[in-house]
Amino acid sequence: MNKVFDNDIGRTALLLRIILKNDKIKVIKATTQQKLKNLLGHDLQLDILAQNENGTLFNVEIQNQSSGAAARRARYHLSLLDSLSLPKGKTYKQLPDNYVVFITQNDVLKGGLPLYHINRKIEENDKAFADGSHIIYVNNKIKDETPLGRLMHDFTCKNPDDMYYPELAEKARYFKETEKGLTNMGDVFEKFAAKRAKEAAEATTKENKIEFAKGLLADGMSIEFTVRHSKLSEAEVRELASKLSA
Repeated sequence: MNKVFDNDIGRTALLLRIILKNDKIKVIKATTQQKLKNLLGHDLQLDILAQNENGTLFNVEIQNQSSGAAARRARYHLSLLDSLSLPKGKTYKQLPDNYVVFITQNDVLKGGLPLYHINRKIEENDKAFADGSHIIYVNNKIKDETPLGRLMHDFTCKNPDDMYYPELAEKARYFKETEKGLTNMGDVFEKFAAKRAKEAAEATTKENKIEFAKGLLADGMSIEFTVRHSKLSEAEVRELASKLSA
């Protein structure tokens, strides 16, 4: 999906229009794996970063592990987006609305909902505190017949022929089935392995390692790849794989 949306204004606009239920969103810039530098703190590498004609920034993160979609992480992502959005000489009133969207493999907020909109409110009177900050969680578990449900289906669909959205199927087919596309995907697999290795190093408990291995297998990784990066035994990984395919 990083490749599908990289520098692709049209498909990124489709993604945002479905999630935000706003057909008027006009994307003027879209990149993937964009690195945001923070001279005083933690840097970020964003899955998808888009901008519309009004200067609004949209950061979409695709998270297979629930720990990667923590509430404070969403807050931090939004804070760096804001820091990019107000050049010197501009007033606070000119700070645009900004959005952080987490598409999660599991229902992280455990409400059984397809979408969760997090916006600030005044506790004493329950009125909106309209500061222009928006955090949205999308639950990939729900793949119903709504536009969003179909989009979530396509995000985890391995066969382009089974996708609902022809725009996504066409691009996915290019990277999966053409020689040039497969060659272009080589660097993705290398980055994916490095990212997974880092996540594995942070998985200090057996339970975390098991969840990590499940994520790899669900992503279509081989038994050998999963054993190497999860640090579980081959027998343990094969048992997990058999349960997932049951």
